[in-house]
Amino acid sequence: MTTSPARLLPRHPGEGRALPHHGHGAYTAHVDPDMCIVAAEPDFARQFDRTSADTCGRSLFDLLHPSCPPTLHGQFARLSRGRCDRFSERMVGVGRSGRVFSGELTGVAVQNLDGRLAGIVVQVRPDAQPPLLGSDPLPAMSRILLDPLDAQILEGIASGASTVQLAARLYLSRQGVEYHIRLMLRRLEAPNRAALVARAHSLGLLAVGQWPPRVLPEFVERER
Repeated sequence: MTTSPARLLPRHPGEGRALPHHGHGAYTAHVDPDMCIVAAEPDFARQFDRTSADTCGRSLFDLLHPSCPPTLHGQFARLSRGRCDRFSERMVGVGRSGRVFSGELTGVAVQNLDGRLAGIVVQVRPDAQPPLLGSDPLPAMSRILLDPLDAQILEGIASGASTVQLAARLYLSRQGVEYHIRLMLRRLEAPNRAALVARAHSLGLLAVGQWPPRVLPEFVERER
């Protein structure tokens, strides 16, 4: 007998449970149409420094850093309205301890027999984290010093600002903004913007728990 897709999800958040691990670096959870996590495999929860029981019942957005691009929220809205069946977007997750990591998030709509949205299957693929520059984290961190403009650009990226918004805010061309971003990506050994934000957090460049994001003064060069 074929199982109805709607049966993939518990009927109530209180029925939250652990899912089997699917492997290949992708970790899975199920969320209801209100974005509440109703089931999660242990390794999914572990990415956020939680257990499956502690993860279920929470909003998925509670596990994502505020710097996640606004397009991620828009993609979930499109799924909920039936405008697409699946999507993949860059994400920045945050653990209970404040640890930040980047990765790719995929959402897949699950429909019931009436064709209405029953829930969403969410898969998270964390990026491979590069080692800290050098063997000792402290010397590595002490060598990182951003000029004031790069610090402002990093703060903007961490707040979710686009290249166009940063260009208008800082009176730069879009090409100028992209140039500075490329330099920071290379310097911090990050493959993309989401990873750059996660890397900056892991190195302590950004103030913990502060919004909008701010680069700590000790990592900004003094203007001459």
